[in-house]
Amino acid sequence: MRTRWQERTADAEVVRDFEERGFSPVLAHLLAIRGLSAETVEQFFDPALPRLMSAGSLPGVPEAVERILPFVGERRKIVVFGDYDADGVCATAILVRALRTLGAVADAFIPERFTEGYGMTDASLARLLAEHPDVALVITVDNGITAVREIADLRAHGIAVVVTDHHLPGEDIPAADALVNPRVAAVQGCEELCGAGVAFFLAAALAQEAVARGLYAGGKFAGPLLVMAGLATVADLMPLTGCNRILVTHALAAFRTFAPVGLRELFDRAVRRVAPLSARDFGFLLAPRINAAGRMETARVAYDLLMTDDREAARLLAVKVEGLNAQRKSEELRMEQAVREQFGNAFDGLDAVVARGGDWNSGVAGIVAARILEQTCLPVAIVVGDNGSARAPDGYNIHDALSAASSSLLRFGGHAAAGGFMIKPGRFDEFKRLFAAACAAQRANAPDASAILFDGWLEPADLTLELQRDLRRLEPFGEGNPEPVFGVKGVSFADIRPIGADGRHVSFTFVNRCIPRAVWWNHGDEAERLRTQSSGRFDLLFNLQASDFMGEGPCPELRLVAIRPH
Repeated sequence: MRTRWQERTADAEVVRDFEERGFSPVLAHLLAIRGLSAETVEQFFDPALPRLMSAGSLPGVPEAVERILPFVGERRKIVVFGDYDADGVCATAILVRALRTLGAVADAFIPERFTEGYGMTDASLARLLAEHPDVALVITVDNGITAVREIADLRAHGIAVVVTDHHLPGEDIPAADALVNPRVAAVQGCEELCGAGVAFFLAAALAQEAVARGLYAGGKFAGPLLVMAGLATVADLMPLTGCNRILVTHALAAFRTFAPVGLRELFDRAVRRVAPLSARDFGFLLAPRINAAGRMETARVAYDLLMTDDREAARLLAVKVEGLNAQRKSEELRMEQAVREQFGNAFDGLDAVVARGGDWNSGVAGIVAARILEQTCLPVAIVVGDNGSARAPDGYNIHDALSAASSSLLRFGGHAAAGGFMIKPGRFDEFKRLFAAACAAQRANAPDASAILFDGWLEPADLTLELQRDLRRLEPFGEGNPEPVFGVKGVSFADIRPIGADGRHVSFTFVNRCIPRAVWWNHGDEAERLRTQSSGRFDLLFNLQASDFMGEGPCPELRLVAIRPH
């Protein structure tokens, strides 16, 4: 469990430089912590669309456009081969929407998680060829970089293949007709695009070249594609820096005007408010719901939601997705408890948590791994049958750990923070040993994952709406640009009470009335324990929010991260 609090430090000279440029002391400190300088801060605060690289400057895109456009003009069948997570579904919808708008005969193919597995497999390719016997071109999105044999087989059948992906390559690169992957080659600042981000740039380049060649004379259609690219960037935990910061900023701004009608319907069902959207809404409201379809049933439901332009169809699909999301939550809780029971709720002394269950749902294995990671601060691999998902704290590299255990695996893929794999029959114990040993070897170079990092201490009088508005200038928050976490020392509670329909959360008011109301989400079970200690004083870590819970306009509110005795 995370028990140690570690304050981030900043170069005092850089902080002074920002203060001399007119930034408040708190904002100057935060900018310095983020590694910004006088040369880079202007672009940080002005993530304008014109600052994006031109679509054709992403390596591989010009070659992909040259290969794809003849199929568009000749109306030969194109199939976009996607993935069943939010990034893959968004990427699929982006490219199919763009191709159809340009006049192509295009359809989507998304593998079935439970019967076909991730990416191109023998089973998924057999279904693709059966459903689309007239396919002339396959374009992968969010996958394909490791499908060396499968792509060779497609091309041997006379089918052209363009690969767009963002995952790490293996030892060999597939011999595709064109390949776009920022992990292979990228423009500076765009190395961390997600699959949908790559699809967005390819779609933009296709549109530009189609116009230039007289193949398309219709209106602009980038708005919905931009929204989906920004949503997927947050959903796939990509760093919100460089190109990604620009994409997400403008996706949030464009959401209410340009988002596909299904996304707007889904958002309206998830939350009833008119406040500006934040990256948290993408990451905690929309992304889990889109993912739920592929985790519990079929990602085609989420894809259809993103593709429909009919409001009634969107409403029905949103209801369906909402129901699948409820099932997903229930299954997560069941599996999390089962994992904890396997270890007797004791994870001390482990190099990694590796758990396996026969009746678990492989669709939520990754989420359960992330939950156990949060509780233990250890690398985690959750295995269902022979298929697994792994997650790791900062400083570890899941892809390297899986590579070290590859003798026990049929296939694997991913990146530093997350990965998926399939174990060879009867080799689970070997995998468990090799994976744990690889994680143990990485531990020496990993930071202390048990520490909670925060940005500094504040005085109660600092906790104002003015400061919160200043902090909003740093948005959007996410990977690579975390929401600021502050601390306040020695506070006393005036009132502690569970809130929410099931008492799942807990709210606090304080003896010092300068301190705003605080809410600790998902910690309602802590309320009684804290009441018994409420005569003492406590230190808090929190995010500073704006809330209108009193119905009298926005006021500051603390979203608690941690509590400890003073």
